[in-house]
Amino acid sequence: MRTLHTAPLLRRTPDGEAVPGHAVLVGGDRVEAMGPLAELIEAYAGVRVRRWPGTLGPGLTHDGPLPMAPTPRERVHALLRHGVTTVLAEHLTDPALRAAVDRSDLLVLSAPVPPHLLPGGRADLAVHDADGTCLVTVVAGRIAHRRT
Repeated sequence: MRTLHTAPLLRRTPDGEAVPGHAVLVGGDRVEAMGPLAELIEAYAGVRVRRWPGTLGPGLTHDGPLPMAPTPRERVHALLRHGVTTVLAEHLTDPALRAAVDRSDLLVLSAPVPPHLLPGGRADLAVHDADGTCLVTVVAGRIAHRRT
């Protein structure tokens, strides 16, 4: 099912210009379109709309060892709580940790790549509030973390 994710502000890159009134259309695990919310709602009548507070942007890349926690699953969840959708392979030498990352659908890269949102790209999104707290993390099109 297609979903429009929108927030008061949208950034295509973590440090890019914040644009008001825009949205990201997600279909499956891909970004299908981006643009003004009103235009996307008109073009995709009946689409589910998720409205989030804060700033919507690409998921973040974690460039370092994963946070310590009692289990591999909890280590991955600690990343999701911060809006991380990508990790580096060099930090996944423990097979149990790698399995937990694979189950979560986090993207694993051999080298850091600046995160960005673009049509046709993987639907890895995060919403952060004004103080930087992650409110929502979307990994490959599905909500993997939502702050309650």
